[in-house]
Formats: sequence, structure tokens, C-alpha cells
Amino acid sequence: MEKTVSQAIEYRRSVRIFKDINLDNEKVKNCLINASLAPNSSNLQLWEFIHVVDKELIKKLSPACMNQNAATTANQLVVFVTRKDLWKSRAKSNIKFLNKSFEETPRGNSAKRKKSVMFYYQSLVPVMYTSFFGILGVLRYSIFQIIGLFKPIYRQAKLSDLRIVAHKSIALAAQNFMISMAAIDYDTCPMEGTDTLRIKKILNLPSGSEINMVVGCGVRSEKGIYNKRFRVPFDEVYTIH
Repeated sequence: MEKTVSQAIEYRRSVRIFKDINLDNEKVKNCLINASLAPNSSNLQLWEFIHVVDKELIKKLSPACMNQNAATTANQLVVFVTRKDLWKSRAKSNIKFLNKSFEETPRGNSAKRKKSVMFYYQSLVPVMYTSFFGILGVLRYSIFQIIGLFKPIYRQAKLSDLRIVAHKSIALAAQNFMISMAAIDYDTCPMEGTDTLRIKKILNLPSGSEINMVVGCGVRSEKGIYNKRFRVPFDEVYTIH
């Protein structure tokens, strides 16, 4: 029986050593489907999930993961990849979906709403994501800061800001994945200490992609959790107004 959300969150730990037990590929894939349902910026879904089950490929990737136990003992790996370079095709997918949605579900204000969302994907998204060696990003940032002197405005307009947005979105997806895995008694370990360039070369990923994290997957060994869970006192990180 699957755990509740709270039970899965409590159960999830970063497991560094896995047992030599095979995972069910379809169950892991279903957890990645849950990952794809995560909230993300503008619903552009600028991500890819590389599900690695081939043992020889895991061996090739392990050195690029600094031979961490979470990689060398993993039964499977999932590489979470940001694809900011796909913004045009993902925007077009949204436009196609929204056009069909408005046709199938007409509403009293559908014409106004359709005009608004189409303007967003056809005009605002290109303004934000179009780049020319970073120059347009600096120009956007400067203009937005000036406008911000007079009224509230979105200020994260540089290319570096958009990279952060893409990584925030896929991190939410990765969390969905790890909680989903915990719910079915599968374990994970997110790894940031990796040689991202080597990983991209091994997986033949395009230059515009970026590695967000590599997640080792398996069933926890008795020695797989190194320490008891530690969190600073909740009052130190919680504020209510």
C-alpha cells in the first residue's frame, strides 16, 4: 500500500548505499510522470528526465558523479536536465493546447482570456527568452529596473535569472519524483557533486542543456543512511505575519 504524502516525506532520506535489487522500470517511470506534473514557470516545462537503466551506462556515468556510493551502487539513475533552449517549441505547444481548449470549452469571457494568454505566449515569452549574446538580457533588465521605480514589475530579466527559473522548476519536478519513489518504498539520493560536462558528453546532450542533478535510485541498504536526520529548529526558519 502506498504511503500518504506525509509518510512519504518522512520516509524519504538521501540514501548513499543501495542493495543489489532491481527496480521495476515502469514504477520508476510512473514516478517520473508524477515529476512532469510539477508546477513550473509559465508551464513551459523546460526540462527532460533521462532514465538510465543500462548497467554499463551507469558504470560510465559513475566517475562523472565522482564515484559517489549513491552512483556506484545505484540500480538506476535519473538525470534531471534543464532545456531552456527549447522555449520556442514549448511555447508553441502551449499555444496549440490553449487554442484547442478555448474551442472545446467556450466561456463568457473566453475571447478576452484567449487574447490575454495568446499575447503572453506569442509576445511576452519571446521578449523574455530571446537572447543575443546576453545583450538583450542586460537591456531587458535595465528597462525593467527603470519601470520598477514607478510601479511593481518582474525584475528577473537577465539570462542568468532565466537559468535560475529553469533550475527552480526542474527542482520541483525532482522533488515530486523523490517523494513518489518514497511512497512505493524506493529510495533516492540527489547528487549535485558531478562533472556536468562529462555527463552531457556521455549522454550526448545538446550544448543548450544543463544538468540540474543526478538522482541515484535503488532500495536502501542497512548502511545506506549515514546519520540520523538533522534539521535546525523550525522556529529559526519559520516566520508568520
